[in-house]
Amino acid sequence: MTRPATADPAALSAGTPDDADLSLMLLIRAFELKLLDLFGRGLLNGTTHTCLGQEYIPVAMEGLLDPRDHVFSNHRGHGHYLARFRDPAGLLAEIMGREGAVCAGVGGSQHIRRDRFLSTGVQGESLPVAAGVALHLKRAEPGRLACVYVGDGTFGEGAVYEALNIASLWALPLLVVVENNGIAQSTPTARHLAGSIAGRAAAFGIDHHLIGTSDVAEIRRTLEPLVARVRARSTPLVVEFATRRLGPHSKGDDTRPAQAVQALREQDWYAWCAAACPGRFPRLDAEARAHIDAVAAEVTARGPSRWEGAGWERAGRERAGWERARWERAGWERAGREQS
Repeated sequence: MTRPATADPAALSAGTPDDADLSLMLLIRAFELKLLDLFGRGLLNGTTHTCLGQEYIPVAMEGLLDPRDHVFSNHRGHGHYLARFRDPAGLLAEIMGREGAVCAGVGGSQHIRRDRFLSTGVQGESLPVAAGVALHLKRAEPGRLACVYVGDGTFGEGAVYEALNIASLWALPLLVVVENNGIAQSTPTARHLAGSIAGRAAAFGIDHHLIGTSDVAEIRRTLEPLVARVRARSTPLVVEFATRRLGPHSKGDDTRPAQAVQALREQDWYAWCAAACPGRFPRLDAEARAHIDAVAAEVTARGPSRWEGAGWERAGRERAGWERARWERAGWERAGREQS
């Protein structure tokens, strides 16, 4: 597979983000860096997958989405959540298992459910679920859509193609956002994906649009009529972002040469925004870092989260009783057959 070329963002971008968009991008950047810092200090357990380098994508997309749209995220989904809810404290509490966690600490970094937002760490799982939700929206809430974020590596999952087939066949309002960062865990895209993502979309008769810039305003101008068509005509669309992953796959498992990562950093939106906005960038960057520092200190001081799952416990007891009765009945039936 020949990966879509990415040009220097400064050359592609006619403008820079406004304060609101830039602040949000910097907030996500600061949050992800803080996670790596907390892991390095032994204050977090498990794993996490940062979206360093890709922050502009959910920020740009959120400006095109309606609060009643459904958003499906993946293992690298902190930016998707933060762009949607601007809630670093709730997300960090979830990852740390502290009071105030979004999902009471049982979802962690990858499995978040809030309102119409759902993330999963299972590759390819969200696309067929999103297709089912898109079918519901088509019937019950016309004008709404299901937006699902996937990576280039997800195209190795068969469920992706089943979902694309159904989305095209049934004309579903499904917006597939592909964050093609050129590497799946530690395998370059060229070594795991033959053909192209555009070709895969075309095979199902689905429109495809490639985005090669990190200019948020330009992205929105380009995609606004395309997303509007998904809503109005109830038709699927694949939007592919040729982007960069600056961090490791999870925490310390980056096998790329240092010079390759440095080359990506030189193309990063952070670098060109800093150069293009020498007046406001340092101030907004400092504000974002200070805010995340304060959030981390406050969340770390909280007590552990508690899962108030009385309803689930009751359902579990009821199911256990049902299972016990079923097995007892089976034993009686077996005893009856033996006696006969």
